Amino acid sequence: MTSTQKPLRQRSTTEQRLDLAIGVILLVSAGAAVGGMFGLLLVWGGRVMPAWAVGATLLLVSLLLTVARSIIRKQRNRATGEGSPRRRSGWWTALAVVTAICAGFIGFRDLAFDASYQVLQPSGPGFCQAVAREDSFLFSGGGELYKVGFGGIGMPVSSWTADDGYRPIESGSYDFKWTSDGALLSVYGSGVDPVWPELHDFDCR
Repeated sequence: MTSTQKPLRQRSTTEQRLDLAIGVILLVSAGAAVGGMFGLLLVWGGRVMPAWAVGATLLLVSLLLTVARSIIRKQRNRATGEGSPRRRSGWWTALAVVTAICAGFIGFRDLAFDASYQVLQPSGPGFCQAVAREDSFLFSGGGELYKVGFGGIGMPVSSWTADDGYRPIESGSYDFKWTSDGALLSVYGSGVDPVWPELHDFDCR
């Protein structure tokens, strides 16, 4: 009898761990997706991930874990010959819906406007970095400068607009440097496609 109960306790522990993992991942994914609504992003190893993409990725992970949890539960029920009442997980659903709506809205904007992200070189002092985001739609374009600090979390600090969807960062029509006061970015138009304003800056404090 003891040998029969031991694997069942192990399966129950696995389910509990999966429940905890799913809950934590959903909470983080919702937070990331909401952060995406405020323009937050994550820089990791020189790669830029918009917060909405982080949220969408974690939402997918939570869905895969939910499927695994369901399979384990069914196997346990077949082994014991008993059914187990499903736990109410309304808050799981709420977090998943929030993540899907926020990530979907911002993600659609990024894809529709063909947004691109670039880490500007060189890196600043300490953990400080700068990221530029550019997008364009029809005859208009624009960009944003992001300040990235500890943990690789970035937030928008400045923006510009451009005619005819011109992208100064992608085109190499910019100067970027670090001064004693912080980051200084200058973006230039192509002559026929002006960019304004030209100067953008932030400090790392």
